Amino acid sequence: MCVGVLVPRPVGGLLDYLVPEGDVEFGDLVEVPLGRGHEIGVVWAPGTGKIDTRKLKWILRKLDAAPLVTNMRTFLDQASAYTMTPLNLMFRLATRAPGILGDRPTVPVLCPTGHIPERVTPARQRVLDYFRQNEGLPLRATQICQEAKVSGSVINGLVEAGSLVRETQLSDQPYDRLDPGRAGHELSAEQRDAAAELQRRVRAREYSTVLLKGVTGSGKTEVYLEAVAETLKAGQQALVLMPEIGLTAEFIERVTVRFGAPPGEWHSAIPAAERRRLWRATGDGQIQLVVGARSALFLPFRNLGLIVVDEEHDTSYKQEDGVIYNARDMAVLRASICGAATVLASATPSLETWKNVEDGKYGRVNLPVRAGAVQMPEINCIDLREAQLAPGRWISGALAVAVREVLTQRRQAMLFLNRRGFAPLTVCRSCGFQLGCDDCDARLVEHRFINQLVCHQCGRMTPCPDHCPACGETGQFAAVGPGVERLSQEAEELFPGARIEVLSSDFFGSIEDFRARLQTVRNGHADVIIGTQIIAKGHNFPLLGLVGAVDADLGLHGTDLRAAERTFQLMTQVAGRAGRTREGGRGIAFLQTWQPDHPVIEAIVSGGEEEFWAAEAAERQVAGAPPYGRYAGIILSGPNSSDLERLGRLMFRKAVPLRDIGAQIYGPAPAPVSRIRGRFRYRLLIKAERRAPLQQAIAVWRAQFNFPAAIRVVIDIDPQNFM
Repeated sequence: MCVGVLVPRPVGGLLDYLVPEGDVEFGDLVEVPLGRGHEIGVVWAPGTGKIDTRKLKWILRKLDAAPLVTNMRTFLDQASAYTMTPLNLMFRLATRAPGILGDRPTVPVLCPTGHIPERVTPARQRVLDYFRQNEGLPLRATQICQEAKVSGSVINGLVEAGSLVRETQLSDQPYDRLDPGRAGHELSAEQRDAAAELQRRVRAREYSTVLLKGVTGSGKTEVYLEAVAETLKAGQQALVLMPEIGLTAEFIERVTVRFGAPPGEWHSAIPAAERRRLWRATGDGQIQLVVGARSALFLPFRNLGLIVVDEEHDTSYKQEDGVIYNARDMAVLRASICGAATVLASATPSLETWKNVEDGKYGRVNLPVRAGAVQMPEINCIDLREAQLAPGRWISGALAVAVREVLTQRRQAMLFLNRRGFAPLTVCRSCGFQLGCDDCDARLVEHRFINQLVCHQCGRMTPCPDHCPACGETGQFAAVGPGVERLSQEAEELFPGARIEVLSSDFFGSIEDFRARLQTVRNGHADVIIGTQIIAKGHNFPLLGLVGAVDADLGLHGTDLRAAERTFQLMTQVAGRAGRTREGGRGIAFLQTWQPDHPVIEAIVSGGEEEFWAAEAAERQVAGAPPYGRYAGIILSGPNSSDLERLGRLMFRKAVPLRDIGAQIYGPAPAPVSRIRGRFRYRLLIKAERRAPLQQAIAVWRAQFNFPAAIRVVIDIDPQNFM
């Protein structure tokens, strides 16, 4: 018998292999020969029969790992079709755990036999007592020597006497069981009603999606943890997705308090051995709850009953490299396949989610007030047209006065600017030359704290030059515009004696370092917090009384389709950090803006959220833009811009399959960032009606071309940015 095996390499589809003695089932993970080496694979379907069986290779062995269940394979198949990603690469995404090709790792242990040796020395007695204290469980020799304060010769003597026996056991220990029966936080009436609706959906054991819409500080987390508890009581697994790994530590602490044990944690900062352990535990069904970044969605859950997407509006859920997908949308897809409940939690939901609620596809549960009778922050505008800022200054007088007042009350102030580094642009005052990256079409950002210029596209770092490369003049470079480092410098001058903490992704060597800095702030060891959007997502600072958005207009510049939506979300989230506990008093937020009469700014200040969404939706509908229409981005990249332009024009001319479904195609045009890491980039944009068979038409269109090896063609279904 031969079967079709899917391997995580772009080999064009399934590969036929012969099955050795001992049957395999669909979904079994196997090791197969491929090229000159071996590769992991999954038995996906019956063999194609296109190749003479005498020429086929044999499956080497079935791996000691749980098979991929049917709904997991269906999910990968449908996710592949939707994102137009080869199924092989989607499978690779689902098996990105180191060490799963090998056998389960074991460690040597010692077990007591119950036999008492003829000679019992004090050292031997300490070893025997230590085993009794640990209920006779297997223990490692190093642990025994350390805890019982004995040498290895004592252990060897007990083995020779027959009192201990050497064995091996799996090194991956099972996860502690979570107790869903433990009492959680006392909920308000609104929270109890919301939790009851989520629990009802979990108990239904069928697919549903609901938006948990709650203002900042309303207790959304405690509410959906009740749904998690209901899932665990039913013996099912739950997954909570977080937009940033920096949020997981605080959440895991809350889960541990709620259920008596920590959940599994999955993201890029987790050690390889722990990722292997968790990957196997999800497939075995042994782990009950996983908290992780977007890639956790592709873990091989055996019995998934609930998916929570926290801060569902966040752009971090869109994977832009490799396999391009939106984890929020893929979460809904996976839940629909395995019959699970989905909770999309946000204070500022995406317009796509808002429309699905309006259309009746998603339910909606509201938390309109903050928990514990805490008031929402007062939001005010500072009109920068009247502020008369001095050159090189970015904090207005009104904002500085408000910060000083908060500091006298022994509360914290936060200054928000979504721009890393010291300055976004460095210009020669003599000739106007702007320092740029040699490999990218991007300006270098000055990072004065490390005395480096950094490209935020490719990560290239270079020391700040002494003289201008264009005119040779020295001492003529000027920093243009502010970043958080420059804001920190200004704050030190304005608030002498204040303890200033800068929170930006540039400053942390590890996730542990970032978590430690956050805890320092929460414990009150900082007076003024300065940061980028990393501080706007879900963090709770108990002493924070004031938030000042230094440049509330920053996200409104440019032609981004979602500029207004994202600015509204970001400013609302930032303002919502203030006054989240009664201990901190009512919070206040200031938005420094050059456009106080802009509809987005007015909506944030007035609280007219529903009106804003309705107006934004109306504009998108008139334009036929998402979510009322569909977009797909085509990104061409290669070493020669002329070749890309010619290919793009050819693709435009031969776009008949797209025009047949009523789609429009725009471009080709150089991408706004037209060169990254030495490769030029051109873009085309496809616009279609919402129900048009877009993927099928793109597949037919793409099949007309034999793309050169030097040119990479990337398809981005539902693009979130156009850079």
